Amino acid sequence: MTRRKKTRSLADKVQIRTGRRKDYKKWRHENPDQVTSSTRYTQKKRQQRKVQAARKLARQQQGQEIAIHPDAESGGEER
Repeated sequence: MTRRKKTRSLADKVQIRTGRRKDYKKWRHENPDQVTSSTRYTQKKRQQRKVQAARKLARQQQGQEIAIHPDAESGGEER
């Protein structure tokens, strides 16, 4: 007999609950309060968001400042 490969896929969760993927989808739809993301996934996503925010802030600080409406500040209007 061969060993089952360790996996993080839905296949094992489906076996535990009802045995069918369709039934798992139905169960998930009917019990949204019991369905939660794994802690590993939420930690990973939180870390990704932190890194993304830090990169965005660095880009903003690195960029040069431009005057978007320089004429409006001086009060002169040309036509």
